Amino acid sequence: MPKRLRHPILNSLAKKCPRCQRGELFTLPMNIGDPLAMPKKCTVCNQNFEPEPGFYYGAMFISYIFTSFVILAFAALCILVFGWGVYGTFAFIIFFCIVTFLWVARVSRSIWIHLVVYYEEDFDGEEG
Repeated sequence: MPKRLRHPILNSLAKKCPRCQRGELFTLPMNIGDPLAMPKKCTVCNQNFEPEPGFYYGAMFISYIFTSFVILAFAALCILVFGWGVYGTFAFIIFFCIVTFLWVARVSRSIWIHLVVYYEEDFDGEEG
């Protein structure tokens, strides 16, 4: 059966292994005590999910850039379009950041590893 190449952005959002696109990147179900817990290796293709110590520090930059632009857009929308005051806008933004924090942190890690590890079309699933 031929494999379908999933788009890297969609694969990042699905939080799947960048190499085989089948294994889970994060431990399921999510443990609220350690929400960024990841297995050491992919259960399907044995891809190492932490190539070097401190590998995911770069994901903080992705998280910061994404969050900054989204917050700026929401602030402009709330103030310019809806006519909200500064305090109401800040309250909304803080609520939004609290609700989406874990999702953004996980997707940022997923995007970061997808920038380094590429999909292998000819991967047969038997490598260790």
